[in-house]
Amino acid sequence: MNSISQPLLSWWDTHGRKNLPWQQNKTPYSVWLSEVMLQQTQVKTVIPYYQKFLTSFPTVQHLADAPEDIVLQHWTGLGYYARARNLHKTAQIVSREFQGVFPKDCTQLQTLPGIGRSTAGAIASSAYDQPTAILDGNVKRVLTRYYGITEWPGTAAALKQLWQLSETATPDQRTADYNQAMMDLGATLCKRSKPECNRCPLLSKCYAATEALTSEIPAKKPKKVIPVRHRYFAIYSNPLKQIYLEKRPDSGVWGSLHSFPEFESLNELDEQLSLHGIEGPQTPLEPLLHKFSHYTLQIAPIRIQLTQEWHTIANNNSKWVSIENAIENLGLPAPVKSILMQLE
Repeated sequence: MNSISQPLLSWWDTHGRKNLPWQQNKTPYSVWLSEVMLQQTQVKTVIPYYQKFLTSFPTVQHLADAPEDIVLQHWTGLGYYARARNLHKTAQIVSREFQGVFPKDCTQLQTLPGIGRSTAGAIASSAYDQPTAILDGNVKRVLTRYYGITEWPGTAAALKQLWQLSETATPDQRTADYNQAMMDLGATLCKRSKPECNRCPLLSKCYAATEALTSEIPAKKPKKVIPVRHRYFAIYSNPLKQIYLEKRPDSGVWGSLHSFPEFESLNELDEQLSLHGIEGPQTPLEPLLHKFSHYTLQIAPIRIQLTQEWHTIANNNSKWVSIENAIENLGLPAPVKSILMQLE
């Protein structure tokens, strides 16, 4: 074994996490599901979603057969909704083209929606005991500090170097344990801030620790000014106590989720109301802020209580539903679900 794997595995045997839900009764399906959920999301956030998801869709076939709205409903609040859409697509492909069995080959795994190089490596090593490397955020942090890579890990050159280092460091034996140990080390000791270097099994040869550079390595992503976008949500409600929701396009922000009609200005909203002859009292609700990675959305919800039934703009991508039905059965963006729960 190399200079990293031997001390790391010894540490993991004693201190590693071995009781996470997806570590019990492992199958390629459960490993894949957990790996996708853990992309850019912390373990403590993922656990309840994973457990609910696996209860509702215990096999890849159950997931493939489920309506997209139900799948997205199970994902509401977890963010990065393309992951849920890709999960559903991949389940259908595995069911249809691979007879419900995930391929073992890393290259073939990467042809499936939402499975990149690192996720493919994690599935192949954890589910099929293959000696494949991974490179998630925790592994990047450990490797940049250990080898003293001062360039921001997101650059093409740094990523190429990190993949080479990860592949070189990955042992042929106990690969699944090693990959889990790398992730555990990054999550528990080699943290972004205040790393616990004195407890780290790699301390003696870690460049960042010996040079007192753990606060500088890994380098932070170059800062960008995060713009703020203002939107008005029209919350139409009818005498039947139903709310009007529209299904968003498949791609883009909140793809395939149900949301309220959205307007950039009050004038634009007033034009919509005038165009359809919509009348009824308007009540501004408490505004919300929702942060995306590339901008912040400032939402001003306005409830419009209709005085009579109105269906003129309903189409295949829109519907009138009760608040309870929407919350329980539709995929909703987190702020939309929050507004509905307030109304309920």
